[in-house]
Amino acid sequence: MKIQLLFLFLFISFKAFSQTPEQRLERLEIHLPDVPEALGLYVDIVKVGSLLYLSGKGPRKDDGEYVKGKLGEDLTLEHGVEAARISALNQLAVLKRELGSLDRVKRVVKVNGFVNSSALFYDQSKVINGFSDVMIEIFGASGRHARTAIGTNVLPLNMAVEVEMIVEIEQTK
Repeated sequence: MKIQLLFLFLFISFKAFSQTPEQRLERLEIHLPDVPEALGLYVDIVKVGSLLYLSGKGPRKDDGEYVKGKLGEDLTLEHGVEAARISALNQLAVLKRELGSLDRVKRVVKVNGFVNSSALFYDQSKVINGFSDVMIEIFGASGRHARTAIGTNVLPLNMAVEVEMIVEIEQTK
């Protein structure tokens, strides 16, 4: 009986981790937002070989408003983590618009997270974990990445966080 349960557990684990990113989005009931126009004179993505460099995105909510404020002053750590998760969904939406399917993402290579922080807020890495968690939820082991989390005294529009990233994609034939 124990061996049968072990095989059942392994089968279920394999099925859960063998899903594509698009299947994970569906299973987790994650809806990607519409991609807004850029806030300045830049493009959302620059492709160099098999790498996509994504411009920074902030925590734009479905109503078009951003999560705003300074961590450690206006916002709690929990607010910051949620803002980073929203930023991750916005970046995934940019990727999906560009690629047609997130299944073309081979690996999340690098993430740079900027946190609008008070002088006494020191948990920038915990905030950006909210972004990293989403990448791992959607891409599995391929979502693990190199990362920088930086505190800054201000971000555009007083956004709580802004995150840029680099991903490697499967080349189309």
